Amino acid sequence: MKIDDNPLEKGAMKAFHRGNRVEGLKIQDRFVDTLHETMKEQDHCSCKKACKYHGKCVECVAIHRAHQEHLPNCFRDMVNRKIKSLSELTEHTVLDN
Repeated sequence: MKIDDNPLEKGAMKAFHRGNRVEGLKIQDRFVDTLHETMKEQDHCSCKKACKYHGKCVECVAIHRAHQEHLPNCFRDMVNRKIKSLSELTEHTVLDN
């Protein structure tokens, strides 16, 4: 199972955006159920850099929230994509500095 850009979870978000919370939650529950099933046999962590907390998302995210220094490796591509799209509003001038 690939977590990043997962089509099932994207479907849940579409339902939420349409205002259909019940459908969104049902789809989200299917995503979580699938995740839990695949976690039994598959490494779902997308981090390229192995660490003590590899695959232990709750612990990893809690540590990063606690120290507030940087983001977990698995969040970086997503955040960079969001920043890039925001920087387009100023024609990427923030990237030129």
